Amino acid sequence: MITPFIVAIPARLASTRLPNKPLQLLAGEPIIAHVVRCAQAAGAAQVVVATDASEIADVLAGFAQVEVCMTRADHVSGSDRLAECAQQLCWPDDAVVVNLQGDEPFAPASCIQAVVRALLESQAAMATLASTIASSAELFDPNVVKLVRRSDGRALYFSRAPLPWHRDGFARDRVNLPFACGLRHIGLYAYRAGFLRRFAAMAPGQLEQIEALEQLRVLEAGLDIAVALAPEPFPGGIDTAHDLARAEAYLRAGNPPPTLAPR
Repeated sequence: MITPFIVAIPARLASTRLPNKPLQLLAGEPIIAHVVRCAQAAGAAQVVVATDASEIADVLAGFAQVEVCMTRADHVSGSDRLAECAQQLCWPDDAVVVNLQGDEPFAPASCIQAVVRALLESQAAMATLASTIASSAELFDPNVVKLVRRSDGRALYFSRAPLPWHRDGFARDRVNLPFACGLRHIGLYAYRAGFLRRFAAMAPGQLEQIEALEQLRVLEAGLDIAVALAPEPFPGGIDTAHDLARAEAYLRAGNPPPTLAPR
């Protein structure tokens, strides 16, 4: 039996590429409702949406077993927002918290459970997931975060640039991948509530600011991040209007979302 865990969903309206993203409709429902449904399907003991927008709280008022935590608007990252949430809700330091981003309406339950297991089995400060990169388009896309890890599964580095750089292979060809070791980062995190508080007290490091990747704050501080391979494909999140159209097509192709029971 897996240790009880909390799924906390940071959500804000100030998205530059898709304004009011959590409230955009997908199959007739706001994206945030689909994300909440994923958290519930994974068996979370508690589902919390951390937001600074009353509009998001209003949308979720009709759904059962979802708590909304109103946070400040000036947080640098989703993890910083969840740290405030941990303080407000008085989570004990050893509580296991999964950070499920508010733009992941198709997050598989098995992946949410897998990141919890990765945290518990590794005893690292933080855990996350990865999947194999399948194309050069993914590898060279700066919106796809890449990572490399140690032989024990701990993260070495995350970047928007191609990792690792195959010197000889890329000198010959940048269309056909010359290796099969590239990993795409899946932005799903697990940590203890006590570490969340510690994370928020750390100043953002130089690498985090350069790459705009919050997990680099952890590596720059000399702490470990366990990286497990996703047990099943993790559909891409929604960052742009194009992504939203793709998600609608995904549902029209016969992949209906589970239902979220109203109060």
